[in-house]
Amino acid sequence: MRLTEDVYLVGGSPSVGFGLSGEIDSHVYCIDGGGELALIDCGMAVGDSLERIFANLREDGLDPARIGSLFVTHYHTDHAGGAAAFRERLGLKVGISHEGAQTLRTADGYWTGLDRAKQAGFYAADYVYRPCPVDRELRDGEQVRIGELTLTMYETPGHCNGHGCYLLQGRRRRYLFTGDCVFFGGEILLQNIPDCDIQRYAASIAKLAELEYDAFLPGHMAICLSNGTQHVRAAHAQFTKLFLPKQLL
Repeated sequence: MRLTEDVYLVGGSPSVGFGLSGEIDSHVYCIDGGGELALIDCGMAVGDSLERIFANLREDGLDPARIGSLFVTHYHTDHAGGAAAFRERLGLKVGISHEGAQTLRTADGYWTGLDRAKQAGFYAADYVYRPCPVDRELRDGEQVRIGELTLTMYETPGHCNGHGCYLLQGRRRRYLFTGDCVFFGGEILLQNIPDCDIQRYAASIAKLAELEYDAFLPGHMAICLSNGTQHVRAAHAQFTKLFLPKQLL
């Protein structure tokens, strides 16, 4: 699904996405930098999900072999469970915030939240989250080139430790990929997991509220290609009033 000349939506579940790949996959975005492609998150790679994402890329005229990098917003299963499979299949480099790197490397069920999610029936009991090597440990404000485009990572913990959002300077507009930090309408996602932290969450939203961009591209549900700053700033306004923004779920 071509969103603009710079960004494609190539994966995501039918229940909280556009039905482009596996049932519980987050949105999977592809950045076209000209000489190189890169993914933002990758879903779980369960069943035929990986092949469906590749088919979506080809249908949009993109060759999966040109994907050189995968940038993970955070280590939760629906966003990064398939990272090892994508890395093996494509030989790409995996990047995540330095705080999230160790958990992605170990796939620790406590810190990924997978153990609790299985107990709650959210994931199949036999699902295996494979450890994934990390090639790039990114720090706040660090920039990476994707062909002729520039991607900047901002550390945004709160939803979980090591969460990061990515700001893309495109050819004619800017894009913010927010993972599970903030969603359309300024909604957020607090969960009963060990590393969800309201104070860190509020500070992360305040950081994002200072950025300027056009497109707002979260990890689930609705997206926005213009006036995207309103969604983060709506969440920030609630935090500054000492209230919590509305929950996504």
